[in-house]
Amino acid sequence: MALSEVNNDRGELRILENLDELRTDLADYIAELSEAAVKERGVFAIALSGGSLIDLMGKLCEAPYNKTVDWAKWYIFWADERVVAKNHSDSNYNLAKDGLLSKVPIVPSHIHSINDSVSAEEAADEYMFVIRQLVKTRMVSVSDISDCPKFDLILLGMGPDGHIASLFPNHSALNETDEWVRAKQRRCIWQLIISDLTAHHCLLG
Repeated sequence: MALSEVNNDRGELRILENLDELRTDLADYIAELSEAAVKERGVFAIALSGGSLIDLMGKLCEAPYNKTVDWAKWYIFWADERVVAKNHSDSNYNLAKDGLLSKVPIVPSHIHSINDSVSAEEAADEYMFVIRQLVKTRMVSVSDISDCPKFDLILLGMGPDGHIASLFPNHSALNETDEWVRAKQRRCIWQLIISDLTAHHCLLG
């Protein structure tokens, strides 16, 4: 049970007692959002980051979630990715594949990773193009106030210095407002206006 739970117009804050409780609470939250999105739109579009997030999602590989979640309707994206080979130890795709994607029956063609054979700038442009096409077909929903994608859920972790998805405090990339995906050194990063580009977001720190 949450030690503290606060709800206001900026969202909900939960403080949990331990990691096991966090994993269960997170799995329940994701499963509920998945079920609601599939009932409403027929798909569940989720964007992930890396780090400890995938480990925290591990409960989804266990009963009852591995049987009750409609995995065939999931579409997977990345909010933050390094431009390295997909089997590289620094790859967030590789982390997600080993910790989650290979353990549940997600359709392989629904997993949208970046092109690791080109430059970070090219990979960012390609990724934005792919998402534009999925927005056009409504596999990814569209914002009510712009033509931007509106994911059903974006899951992000927060580092001890406050950085989120490789966006560090006071970095110039935080001022980007035009591009959906941006190259930052050897990474591709979503430049997210969270309130606009996602129906739900979850930040774990």
